[in-house]
Amino acid sequence: MRLEILCEDRLGIAQEVLNILALHEISLRGIEVDLVGIIYLNLPDLAFAELQKLLPEIRHIKGVTDVRTIQFMPSEREHYELSTLLQTLPDPVFSVDTKGGVIIVNESGLRVLGGNLEEVRQMPINQWLQGFNLNRWVQQTEHWPMSTPIKVQGEAYLADILPVHVPNQQQDQTLVGAVICLKSADRLGKQIHALQQVESSLFSEILAVDTEMKRVIKQAKKFAGMDAPLQILGETGTGKELLARACHSFSVRAEKPFLVLNCASLPDNVAETELFGYGERIVSEEQPIIKHGILEQADGGTIFLDEIGEMSSHLQIKFLRFLQDGTFRRVGDDKEVKVNVRVICSTQKNLPLLCQDGKFREDLFYRLNVLILHLPPLRERKKDILPLAEMFIRRYANQQSKVPPKLSKASVNLMQQYPWPGNIRQLEHAILRAITVLEKGEIRPEHMQLPSYADRVGYLSTSFEGTLDESVKKFEKQLLSHLYPAYPSSRQLAKKLGVSHTAIARKLRDYGITKHSR
Repeated sequence: MRLEILCEDRLGIAQEVLNILALHEISLRGIEVDLVGIIYLNLPDLAFAELQKLLPEIRHIKGVTDVRTIQFMPSEREHYELSTLLQTLPDPVFSVDTKGGVIIVNESGLRVLGGNLEEVRQMPINQWLQGFNLNRWVQQTEHWPMSTPIKVQGEAYLADILPVHVPNQQQDQTLVGAVICLKSADRLGKQIHALQQVESSLFSEILAVDTEMKRVIKQAKKFAGMDAPLQILGETGTGKELLARACHSFSVRAEKPFLVLNCASLPDNVAETELFGYGERIVSEEQPIIKHGILEQADGGTIFLDEIGEMSSHLQIKFLRFLQDGTFRRVGDDKEVKVNVRVICSTQKNLPLLCQDGKFREDLFYRLNVLILHLPPLRERKKDILPLAEMFIRRYANQQSKVPPKLSKASVNLMQQYPWPGNIRQLEHAILRAITVLEKGEIRPEHMQLPSYADRVGYLSTSFEGTLDESVKKFEKQLLSHLYPAYPSSRQLAKKLGVSHTAIARKLRDYGITKHSR
């Protein structure tokens, strides 16, 4: 039985407790005193009636505030915690005294030494260790943690030697022994591989100086370990596929395939067979063939559906079924196939607007609308523009065996002010073009050959024809066509644009714009 006595820090209070134990003829197995005013007693098990007499007497001691039973003495708890920690460590661990005698050893250590605790306790560790002399290390004037290669029973290990110091009365540190932790080559290899897996994840290739982009990367790392569908939204050239690959490389699926299907680049029937495959087909007198789609090929891994907003209605229905239970049928086959695949998709389009227009299924949208990442356009990541440009300069200069050139002040100003409708891809291509045509000196604006561009108007052609009034009307029509689906009444749209609803109603009528206009 263990008792915890909460009390004041008063001289003689422990002696009064011991006097009560003596009066009751209770033997004391152990006593510990905490600096904050707690006395711990280790007593034999007492009958309930005897305990009822003892506790009130201790509580009546001046300065005692409470007495209660506990399961462990502090030293016992620390012993069990240390023992549990040592036994769960996969690496061999030994504690030795200054003569090298083994004091403590965990289960992994016993397996390495090839004996039980009674056989190895107090035995000199040097009889097993080859390549390190512990006695010589002890005789040194200073003792610091060190790592050294050794052999134990002919097996190679990396040994961490950690000195154990205890302060003496002069407050100096006295060496009382050492802890030796062994790591096998196989164990070290696995740890290095695991570290490399994290370091080699593609997130390290995504440059992010801008605060918003850092937030996106931090969120993406959280989403990477989940199995729920992930949507990556962003304009063309923002790096949606790179971010998808980074999420895959950062997940437990990293060793499995990552496969991509661009929903906009293939006809409907081709996209279906690429995604789901097809059943047995006779193509010759030889054995019939079966095509495995990317869902089967990526089993255990990740598929990335680029521009999912372009997926046909027929394919949407079949893909929705797969998202519900992980099963599907190959084209022309009745056999059910079940796979474990994480789905990541991307789009530039407004999926809610496509649902409103009946071009994208709402039930599929809600299945996909679980985890969402918004990749900001480059014009909203101005702090990233110059670092990205310098990275591309180094990359393409090295490829062409050139000294990386500097950017002229005019080029820096241009890049900071340009809207980059093609985002990072456009910046990369502009730098590649500049490095290729540059003979010597700095990169100037003419080397990048960026076309003139205005937001919401697009690229401006030098062969533009028409009056200012015609251009204004064309822009006005494009703007209203773009906004009306999101603000589907003349009053809402007028409020958004800060004009009267009658003026907006008239312009919508003049331009022939309706809710279903594109």
